[in-house]
Amino acid sequence: MRRRTSFTVTKSALLLFALLGLIAGSSCLPKAPSETSGSVNITLYGFSIMKESLEKEIFPAFIAKVKREHGVDVRFTSSFAGSETVTNTILAGVKAQIAILSIERDAQRLKDHKDISSDWHTLPQKGIVNKTPFIILVRKGNPKGIHDFPDLAKPGIKVIHPDPNSSGGAQWSILAIYGSELVKSEKQSGEPDRSRALETLQAIWRNVVSTGVTPGSAREARSTFESGYGDALITYELEGLLLKQTGAPVEIVVPDATIFSEHPAVVIDRNVSAADRPVVDAFMQYLWSEEAQRAFVKFHFRSSTNEALNQENKELATIKYPFYVDYFGGWNKAYPDVIEGVFREQVQKRK
Repeated sequence: MRRRTSFTVTKSALLLFALLGLIAGSSCLPKAPSETSGSVNITLYGFSIMKESLEKEIFPAFIAKVKREHGVDVRFTSSFAGSETVTNTILAGVKAQIAILSIERDAQRLKDHKDISSDWHTLPQKGIVNKTPFIILVRKGNPKGIHDFPDLAKPGIKVIHPDPNSSGGAQWSILAIYGSELVKSEKQSGEPDRSRALETLQAIWRNVVSTGVTPGSAREARSTFESGYGDALITYELEGLLLKQTGAPVEIVVPDATIFSEHPAVVIDRNVSAADRPVVDAFMQYLWSEEAQRAFVKFHFRSSTNEALNQENKELATIKYPFYVDYFGGWNKAYPDVIEGVFREQVQKRK
């Protein structure tokens, strides 16, 4: 699961970072004395689809900027898996210093376990670094005639879906399906039809196929679909766009109503030393800089800070009826009410 990206920060400059209240890219970043040496390694664990934007664009841009402007080198170790898996790994003791997670519930689990002592909501955008809507990925030509979530319930449709026990994307997908029917029925009649939403989710889940090993993350589910299994995959928009870029024979179907997933970045305070803290905090602030937000958009996320940046990516879809986890009352209600109360109790156990 681990991947290393090499970069360094001089030790003697770190006190200056702290004293000057370092934020990434600011003019107050001190220049490292040429006679010093050493390095600081920032260890970041992220949910699966963060890999490309971080490793290909954001890490190198941050390192180059700090090196160019201040003569300081930084080094990263990065690792990616399903959000629940990442969280469980950190809970088990892995020395990650930063986590970027698919669902805020995972950040709360880390805080409840005392791995996080700071409040990520005090960061820009309440800690949300980017967002993306959920779409349906189908085979080229859309041979099964899939145009919205209910079409996935038709007899004979084979749906690929990651495991909700390990994947934050799987939980977003469940909220997308269930919430989509609530939103549409409310638009049509003035009241959300919970029976209709439940029946749709139950029918779609009966069409989720077993491929021997249930995909543990959105990225694993994409790989399963890419290898030829299934007729449709419910996933993040950027996964569909990245797959299309490879020339794969797939098409993106945009549901009328779908959820935007929002992704928090948190500092794992118990793993951050006083010496490393200024550099870790600098990188955290950099994630909300225009440079980093533009990089996210380049890799098909939506910016959490500036909607105008999203216009730079012409492949991003327009969603007719977008909604967010706030529609369910936030993750504190969405998880017990929908993931546990609806999905686990009324869908999964009765499949």
